[in-house]
Amino acid sequence: MKTLLRLVLGLVVLGVHAASAADWMTNYDDALALAAKQDRMVLLDFTGSDWCPPCMKLHEDIFEKPEFAAFAKEKLVPVMLDFPRSKKLDPAVKQQNEDLAKKYGVSGFPTLILLTPQGKEIERKVGYFPGGPAAFAQWVGAAGK
Repeated sequence: MKTLLRLVLGLVVLGVHAASAADWMTNYDDALALAAKQDRMVLLDFTGSDWCPPCMKLHEDIFEKPEFAAFAKEKLVPVMLDFPRSKKLDPAVKQQNEDLAKKYGVSGFPTLILLTPQGKEIERKVGYFPGGPAAFAQWVGAAGK
């Protein structure tokens, strides 16, 4: 009986964690198309997922929270543009990320850029974003007006 209870609790914890994560895209063009179809802004997250401490903290403090996932589902199409040091990326994804970093003039990590569905920059934030999901949602709301 204890084993069954542990199994059920484990599945509940996994389900809660999975539900809290936003649906991040990695393809820029697909994200723009989805944003246009759903009338949402695009969030570009230029990150170094496996080496950048502020990037990892940003994901832990904001992007992995259920509040962010709920907010993003309504307002954003999030796109992770990763520049890892240890993890291998598909060559096409790596090239896309490098091209987009040049296009948007990214020089530091993390860099967050809000776009219209047509790819026009609305707002940007470089560095760690303090204040959690509520502060982030406020920033997006102010930028989108």
